[in-house]
Amino acid sequence: MKLTSSAFVDEENILSRYTCDGKNISPPLQISDVPENSEVLVLIMDDPDAPMGTFVHWVVWNIPKDTENIPEGTEPEGVEGITDFGKKGYGGPCPPSGTHSYRFKLYALNKKLDLKEKSRKKDVEMAMEGYIIESVLLTGRYKRS
Repeated sequence: MKLTSSAFVDEENILSRYTCDGKNISPPLQISDVPENSEVLVLIMDDPDAPMGTFVHWVVWNIPKDTENIPEGTEPEGVEGITDFGKKGYGGPCPPSGTHSYRFKLYALNKKLDLKEKSRKKDVEMAMEGYIIESVLLTGRYKRS
C-alpha cells in the first residue's frame, strides 16, 4: 500500500499553504496498492513532536477502500473524528517552536468500524486492534518562520 502527496515528498517540508500560516487546508493525498481483502481505510495525521505529547490533527475512518485521491482542501468520504483542536476536520501544522514531524498514517482494515462520529484517535486505534491488514506512513516536516 502506498500513500503519497503531490504537495510534498516523504520526510520533506510541507508547504505553508497547508498550515496555520497559510490557508490551513489539507494537502492532496494519493492512495494506491490497497490490499484486495480490505474493507475500509483509516487516516490519522498527528504530530509526535508536540510539547505536551502527540497532537492529533486529523482522524477519518471507514474511508471506502477504493479511494485513490483525496483532493487538496477536501475531507475523504468516511466518518470524521475529533482532533486535539476540539473539532472535526483537518487542522494544519502549527508548531509553537522548532521543526515538527507530521505523520499521515493510512491503515487498511478488514472490518468497518462501528464508532460514534465524535470519537477520538485513541478510540479509533482501540477499535482497529486485530483488524489492520496493512499500514503506511507519509511524513512531512514544518517549521514556522
